Amino acid sequence: MYLAIGKIIVAAVLISFVSWLSGKKTSLAGFLTALPLTTLLALAFSHIEWGDTKQSVEYAKSVLVAVPVSLLFFVPFLLAQRFNLSFWTCYFTGIGLLGGGYFIHTYLSKMV
Repeated sequence: MYLAIGKIIVAAVLISFVSWLSGKKTSLAGFLTALPLTTLLALAFSHIEWGDTKQSVEYAKSVLVAVPVSLLFFVPFLLAQRFNLSFWTCYFTGIGLLGGGYFIHTYLSKMV
């Protein structure tokens, strides 16, 4: 139980800090967000909780495949000015692209 509460607190503090920082230093917040901080935490938490090295390695390989696929979310933002897209249009279109990216991830994960 304490492990779950600890994980929630660490993740909440990290997300809250980067969100706050985005209003002060956008480029630093973007850099920190792009770091695999969540992956570092999740891999460590998972391994502490389950203690299975093989499972942790498989998890890390899945993340490796998912990272480039997850960049599909940002494609609408890159095209926002060209097509005069609003934030929410970009946001929800990006989420839709992530849905398709999941199937790409599933396919590619079988190959790794």
